Order: sequence, then C-alpha cells, then structure tokens
Amino acid sequence: MKILLLARYAALGASSRVRFYQYLPFLRANGIHLDVAPLFDDDYLRALYAGNKPSLTSVARAYFSRLTALLRLAHYDLIWLETQLFPWLPARFENFLPRPYVADYDDAVFHRYDQHSSRVVRAVLGKSIDSVMRHARIVIAGNDYLAARARQARAVQVEILPSVVDGLRYQPAVAPPQGNFTLGWIGSPVTAPFLTLVKPALEEARKQAGVQITLVGGSLPGLEAVTVPWSESGEISAIQGFHVGIMPLPDAPFERGKCGYKLIQYMACGLPVIASPVGVNRQIIRHGETGFLAESHAEWLDAILTLKNSPALRQKMGRAGRLRFEAEYSLQVTAPRLLALLQQAAQI
Repeated sequence: MKILLLARYAALGASSRVRFYQYLPFLRANGIHLDVAPLFDDDYLRALYAGNKPSLTSVARAYFSRLTALLRLAHYDLIWLETQLFPWLPARFENFLPRPYVADYDDAVFHRYDQHSSRVVRAVLGKSIDSVMRHARIVIAGNDYLAARARQARAVQVEILPSVVDGLRYQPAVAPPQGNFTLGWIGSPVTAPFLTLVKPALEEARKQAGVQITLVGGSLPGLEAVTVPWSESGEISAIQGFHVGIMPLPDAPFERGKCGYKLIQYMACGLPVIASPVGVNRQIIRHGETGFLAESHAEWLDAILTLKNSPALRQKMGRAGRLRFEAEYSLQVTAPRLLALLQQAAQI
C-alpha cells in the first residue's frame, strides 16, 4: 500500500511530529510505502516562534508545493492528511480528490474560523473543516471534543486516537533529580502565555517555599524561572530534571480541543502532574492518583506545596502515571491501531 502523507509542518512542528512522523518507522516496517510532503518547512516555524510574521512569498511557495504534490496522487492508494489541504482557503480540493483520504486532528482548528472576529471569515470558512471531515473516509481525532465535531459534521467514520509518545524513548529518570524542588513546564513560545494563568501561584511558591521553576521551549516575562531551549534530542532529559510537570490551560473553545501532550510526556517520565481541568486533561489525569486538577489560585498553590512536601506522594503518583501511560498513551499501544485504520481506509 502506498500512502502520501500531507502533513502541515516539517519535523520542527510538534503536531506533525507527534501525530505522524513518529509512526513512520513502524508503518514502513509493516509494509507501508510512505512519501511525505509537508506544507510548511522548518524555516516557516522558526520565523513564527521568533515572533515574525511569515512572508507572503513563503506561504505562496508552500501552497504551490502542495499543489505540485497533488499532481502525484494517481501513484498512491491513500492520502493521510493533517487537518486540511490549504489553511485559510475554502475546502474545495478535498471534495474532489481522486484518492480516498484519512484526516487527522489534534487541535480544534475549526475554531480558528468559526470563532474568528471577522464576520466574513466566519461566513466563508466557518464550515470548511466540517466539509473536510465529511468527505474523509476516516476522521482520526485526538480526543472526544474533536470527535464530537466530526460526528456533528456527518463524517462517515470517526475514530479517537490520543496523542502519544514512544514508551521506549521516554523513561523515568534512574534516580530523582537532585537539588531544589523543580516545577517544570515544556512547550513553545506560542503556548507559553498560558503560564500567565498560574503566574501568581508560581511566584508565591517560589518566594515562600523556594520552588524552582523551569521552562523548556518558552518563557514568560516577569516570571523568575530557569529557561531551557527546546530540542528534540534534549526534551526527555529536560523533563527528567523536573520533580513535577504542569499544564495550565484556559477554559476556552480552542483549548478544549487540545490533546494533553505535555501531560503524556510528563507521565511517561514518571512525574506527577498538575493541570487545569479543561478538556481532555480531565480524562488523562486521575485526580489524587496520578496528579492534581487545579483551577483556582489556592488549588494550584496547595497542589504545588503538597507535592513539594511529600517525596513519597510524588513517587507514588509518578508510578501510577507511568502505568497509565503504558496502558493507554504510548506509541506501542496506538501504532498497531493506526496501521489497521489506514489499511481499512485504503480497502473500503
């Protein structure tokens, strides 16, 4: 079977790396011929993360490259598509593709259009993702929120496949990290502003209890923290240096569609977690068993100090989180299921 993967980003893009690229070795080892044609290259993301607006020339070049890839569709049995062919354009091409496609979603991208401040954007693009979902042979959603939208759009078949990490690569540290109790966060400059939600609790914990805050891949102005540049080769060791992993998140439509990737990374490394009770976070975390769900300032501060003051509880929660990861959120669990779904889509 030959599949053309139309990812949104090259390897630097977390969504493409997690939802697609990490599966490629397994799929190829099981007889799938895969060609990859990302829409945007790593330079596009580097500019975005640096706070620079990508040039119209770079976007036009990306769209032309995507059009060129579509000319090769006759050579494939199936298209594996990340969200849509052309962001910010009406979904027309998807309706007339000569090959079936599987569409994958790990974010509520539809809310970029149907919640947009512009009435024109809402009118023209508000239902574009629904159209892509409706014409897909299978929609693969990262959580219930995204799956519900696909069903509402009358998708033919909807399957939930969580965002995961490789359980062979991600392992708990051999020994707990030494030094100050460290509260850690990993992400990107795009998601770093979410830390504003818990900034007062983090500052209070730092001042009153000597908690060290480490941020990997982003920073927050005014928050005293150790900042570490993100790299794919260094992210696991960085997380292993945390005592607890955190994931603050606002309760808003777009954020309800997130797939809890940070939590999966932390739990894979045997860490207890603290997160906002938003969207899939409620499913991933077993409150009081693998970590804490915290909403108010008092709840966040209490969760931080409780875990700081009890190494035994951290160890117990970390072990429980790792077991939950191994059972439901590891690549070893989801890869065979993804393979079966792609094979099914190509054979219908």
